[in-house]
Amino acid sequence: MSDNHSLLDSIMSVFVPVHSDGHKFVGIGVVASVIAFFLLPSVLFWIFFILTIYVAYFFRDPDRIVPQREGLIIAPADGLVSAVEDVVPPPELGFGDQKMTRISIFLNVFNVHINRTPVAGEIVRIKYIKGLFLNADLDKASQDNERNSMVIETRGGQEIGVVQIAGFIARRIVSFVKEGDRLGAGQRFGLIRFGSRTDVYFPLGSSVLVVEGQIMIGGETVLADLKADESRREARRI
Repeated sequence: MSDNHSLLDSIMSVFVPVHSDGHKFVGIGVVASVIAFFLLPSVLFWIFFILTIYVAYFFRDPDRIVPQREGLIIAPADGLVSAVEDVVPPPELGFGDQKMTRISIFLNVFNVHINRTPVAGEIVRIKYIKGLFLNADLDKASQDNERNSMVIETRGGQEIGVVQIAGFIARRIVSFVKEGDRLGAGQRFGLIRFGSRTDVYFPLGSSVLVVEGQIMIGGETVLADLKADESRREARRI
């Protein structure tokens, strides 16, 4: 491989496609910037221009390298692991009142906001719940906030819950799928606009491979292993 080709690949890797859901927002920003350039003070042009660049950045949709093994639970979103705990899942998932392990991933306004399926399987339930727009990092957001809940049944018959939760800034949850769809692990299934949280629910006793405070890469980081027998990990900040 030539040095020039390697340099070109490095430069091109910076440019990530913008998801189609963001095209209209980028278009609005471009029009506003053009109008501001010709008709308004220059400071307004720069404000609109920077906002347009940010919107394109927010709706970026990079490809991911997804681990492919039955039993693995893959991170459904980029962001920070805000909680790893055993809780009773929200009723709309249909899991009853028995506790399950929940991993919560908080997405700030600079994270990739495309959500990806944590496991391969069939979507057996989808339920949209209207609610509040509290800070998505709060524990009660899982019960009080507007959210979209989905249950995926794996080939082995296990049901995994995924909940998209709107946050203080987020005002729109977008779903790309419907009940009955069969999806591969790491496949795109939706997004949340401008800050949010994504929770994953899975059976107690599964090997959890992440800890609070870790940064996740949606579609790549392995959260847990349903087939392994490993105690929960510990970590420290250094």
